[in-house]
Amino acid sequence: MSLLETLPKSNTPGVLYDESVVMQILPQRDPFRFISYVKEISLEGEFPQIVAVREVKADEYYFKGHFPQEPIMPGVLQIETMAQAGCIIGLLAHEKEVEGKRPAFMGVQECRFRKPVVPGDILTVKVQLNKFRKGIMFFEGAIYRGEELVSNATLTAAMV
Repeated sequence: MSLLETLPKSNTPGVLYDESVVMQILPQRDPFRFISYVKEISLEGEFPQIVAVREVKADEYYFKGHFPQEPIMPGVLQIETMAQAGCIIGLLAHEKEVEGKRPAFMGVQECRFRKPVVPGDILTVKVQLNKFRKGIMFFEGAIYRGEELVSNATLTAAMV
């Protein structure tokens, strides 16, 4: 039986897997876990996909310094958010190949920050796993606030 089949589904409407399941899958912990919950996962077809959510709270530690008068979520944390969503789909899509390993971020390409992310934003994180080869995952990620694209990137991670 796969991990995906054993994960407890949420009773909350619009939430497939809640924070406790995200913590079961990802090695990151607060204050560096950036996925609040998972809305959708598709392992069907050639390119597995995930839709996750990041709730940006006003008391996030980084807002104290970035920037105190006009808080904005740093772009590097948006990249990390996409990477974490990508690792969830990669870990679930290739469970047998990655057993006993953890993700290590390798690279980011073609990254664009299009709109600022501010306290109170609810971000939809969409990531597609384009390739998995010899323990290396290649993703395309995008973050939306409502229908508005705020950032996107191509990411690479290795299972170590």
